[in-house]
Amino acid sequence: MEIALLSLLFIPYLVIKYFFTDHDTPSDKDRKRFGKGLELLKNRDTQEAFSFFDEAVRQHPKSAIAYACRGRCQLWQENYYSAIYDLTQAISRDNTLGECYLDRGIAYYRTHQFPEAFREFDKAVWHLRDEQPDAYRWRALARIQLRQLQQAENDLRRAVMLGDENSFQILRQPPFTKGVFQTRP
Repeated sequence: MEIALLSLLFIPYLVIKYFFTDHDTPSDKDRKRFGKGLELLKNRDTQEAFSFFDEAVRQHPKSAIAYACRGRCQLWQENYYSAIYDLTQAISRDNTLGECYLDRGIAYYRTHQFPEAFREFDKAVWHLRDEQPDAYRWRALARIQLRQLQQAENDLRRAVMLGDENSFQILRQPPFTKGVFQTRP
């Protein structure tokens, strides 16, 4: 009888605990906390956003979002090695941020480290799960540098299917266009 009573009390306890528990991840909390800085990033105000997130990194050194956004600012300012450092710090704190892999891949690509860039773009494609065609396009560009043309063409076609017009323009250029040879009669 006591066991039945305890099990009947345990079920409401679990239901109440579920509804009163905070289900936000640390990254979700940081997105709310850094709303002003994210708005600056959205408006491409790079200097102000960098200052905001530089201070955010000092105040919240365990924040993956602060490092990720500061890394994106570094990338936009063409400080590629600093961007790689900040994005690596962000990934070490939260490895589920697909945008970090994409941005770090772009930084590697810009520094001509194509195998590392390809690896990062591959991770970005996996984490973003067909939400951003940019990951496919950048992975295709890295594959072109690595001479993997057939796979690059497949990535570009996938990006076009997701609505990326830049990938369509790349597909219209060599080595993806077939030359038309005219023969003399």
